[in-house]
Amino acid sequence: MTIASISMPRWVSYSPNGEREYSYGLHSRCSAVTGTCVPFPKMSDCTKDPSFCNMWRTVGFLTSFGVVVELCAIVSFIVIISGGVQRRAAGWQVAVGVLSFSAIVQCAGMAIVAFLFDNDDRFWKGWHLDLSWSLCTASWTILFLTSVGIAVSAFYLPIEGDYELIPEEYYGPPDDRLFSRISAWDNGFKGPGEGMQYSYQRDQDSMSDVVSIAASSIAPSNRRESSVAPSNRRESDARR
Repeated sequence: MTIASISMPRWVSYSPNGEREYSYGLHSRCSAVTGTCVPFPKMSDCTKDPSFCNMWRTVGFLTSFGVVVELCAIVSFIVIISGGVQRRAAGWQVAVGVLSFSAIVQCAGMAIVAFLFDNDDRFWKGWHLDLSWSLCTASWTILFLTSVGIAVSAFYLPIEGDYELIPEEYYGPPDDRLFSRISAWDNGFKGPGEGMQYSYQRDQDSMSDVVSIAASSIAPSNRRESSVAPSNRRESDARR
């Protein structure tokens, strides 16, 4: 609708007898009598009424800029929808911001045209706001309502399901599957004939084996120290 409002020169039209004779667009002025369109506003128009010329050109810039913002909104929709749940959960704020900004830009352009129509001397009885102005109004209204709908749905609709985050500290009951995996890593499974059940006794036996090995490695060193001490005493006595 925004592109159509730019392309159609029917923002303000003159229809004294119910039939359109002249119409103004953002970049051209058309005459139904001659069937021709000329660029508008011209330099002569800007010389006679520079304020009207500047404001009308501002409307053309704002409306064209609104189309660019709408394209950015489409790109943001594609990126957010094609992303994961977390991107959709956080990306709605970007979409709402872009849509709201586009609505504000187009609303400003529409308001300027309405202001000129009500206050400029070139628009007298028989002139009226035409289809392009209505399309621009409908465009920014739909953009605003869409942004409001997205924001309301983000706040009030249930959160989309996804994988639950693992808590940093968990103090719940032990998990049998976790124990089974630990026992597999620790070689704590019994043989096939015993049903592949976790053997706590085997873990205790393995721990006792580790303790005995450590004790046996420490004991010889103590014996060597105790045997070295008397020999040193004998040598010292012999020297005396």
